[in-house]
Amino acid sequence: MAIGTLFALAAGLMWGLVFVAPLLLPDYPAAVLSLGRYLAFGLIALPLAVLGRRRLAQLTRADWIEALKLAAVGNLLYYLCLAAAIQRAGGPLPTMIIGTLPVVIAISSNLRDVQRDGRLPWRRLAPSLVLIAAGIACVNQAELAELQHGAPLHIDRYATGALLAIAAVACWTWYPIRNADWLRAHPDRSSGTWATAQGVATLPLALVGTVALVPWLAAGGSFALPLGPQPLRFVALMFAIGLFASWLGTLCWNEASQRLPTTLAGQLIVFETLSALAYAFALRGQVPAPAALIGIALLVAGVAWALRVKPEPVVAQQVHTA
Repeated sequence: MAIGTLFALAAGLMWGLVFVAPLLLPDYPAAVLSLGRYLAFGLIALPLAVLGRRRLAQLTRADWIEALKLAAVGNLLYYLCLAAAIQRAGGPLPTMIIGTLPVVIAISSNLRDVQRDGRLPWRRLAPSLVLIAAGIACVNQAELAELQHGAPLHIDRYATGALLAIAAVACWTWYPIRNADWLRAHPDRSSGTWATAQGVATLPLALVGTVALVPWLAAGGSFALPLGPQPLRFVALMFAIGLFASWLGTLCWNEASQRLPTTLAGQLIVFETLSALAYAFALRGQVPAPAALIGIALLVAGVAWALRVKPEPVVAQQVHTA
């Protein structure tokens, strides 16, 4: 439990970086950011794939198809929706919606994975979920108050940003549950190998997406091809996020997923929200408001409470027919 929690914390610290890139590169379309990040992830995975080719060779065709699905939904589609949401609605609203992931995943997994992971009793799980939800509400109340002092947003862009953030939540509710299914079904496989496999699977998807996107950008004429108006910053950020958030973050999350019940692991995604908020405050050069500090304390308390709840094994009932 302790080691799994530390791996989840490390993953959250690195995943929080993905919220910063759209704010640092506001002139880059969300599709460019998503494809750039995962092109970098795929290129980083290639030498790792060469070094680990013997382990990768043990993966079956079904395993590679699963890696492609995870790469398409949990990588490309998720970050496309998230980056677009941040650029349209600003940081607070997407952070609020993404911050519901621990609750959404915990509920989904507790309904779905009781036979494998055991059941976390709702009466004992409820206090942690309430604390996490209250913490998210406090943090985002402070963030939305901060937003009201800035430039007004167009309601259509704001609403579109909300819908895109909800789509991102759907992607990342599906991804960790499906990823945990594979890892639990293959306890003999290395988490690093599976992270590398997802990187290798992402590369052709990102290449195809880039080939399709370039003519559209060229036709628009407003984006400076090939690397945009800030090429050095763009390349540096994409490779930093590709290495830390995509490959190393995925490796750490895989290690956590092999050690923790999916219901608890889902709640530990709250570390990503905390990291994203910390990086956002650092980028602004601001100290969190009192409401935000209270919210952060509630989030941490909710996670600590959740770790005290132990799964109860479920005995499958055998039905005998005459």
